[in-house]
Amino acid sequence: MDRLATWISRLFGWALLFLSAFVALETVLRKVFNMSLQGADELGGYVLALGAALSFIVAMADRAHIRIDVLHARFPLKVQAVLDWLSVLSLGILGLFFLYVGWFVIADTLDYGSTAATPWRTPLIWPQSAWYAGLAIFALCSFVLAARATWLFFIDRHAQLAAEFNPTSAEEELSEELQQLQDR
Repeated sequence: MDRLATWISRLFGWALLFLSAFVALETVLRKVFNMSLQGADELGGYVLALGAALSFIVAMADRAHIRIDVLHARFPLKVQAVLDWLSVLSLGILGLFFLYVGWFVIADTLDYGSTAATPWRTPLIWPQSAWYAGLAIFALCSFVLAARATWLFFIDRHAQLAAEFNPTSAEEELSEELQQLQDR
């Protein structure tokens, strides 16, 4: 999961750098030469939609999804295990919900042959397919993690479940930041 999250982060970073350069070029062309490449906003929407879908995976791999964990560390290990298991299970259900709702978007686009209302007239099935693929990867990863958490929970390996699925503590985040600083 960590390698996948790193790969996705780099891909999205490069996509945002490309988008930034495209928008800068578009701005210069409009102001200096009174011409436009057109489509910067359309391309930006596609990059952000795909990036949002893929960022769910990065957040899941980094255990960065928002959870209210003020009391979490004060609970006994068994209660922590139940909460962690339920949180991972809810991510799996969320992944399934995204696939379900996303499919209706894809189906409508196919039924109507929708295109973007921009000069490019992009068939929307292309960017929406990439978006849906990102949601599908998130769903698959969430199912795998939910299955692992369920297995650990029901074989009473609560310490391992806590180690793998507890929310990241402030100490862990600080340690990781210091390690990254040292690596630079």
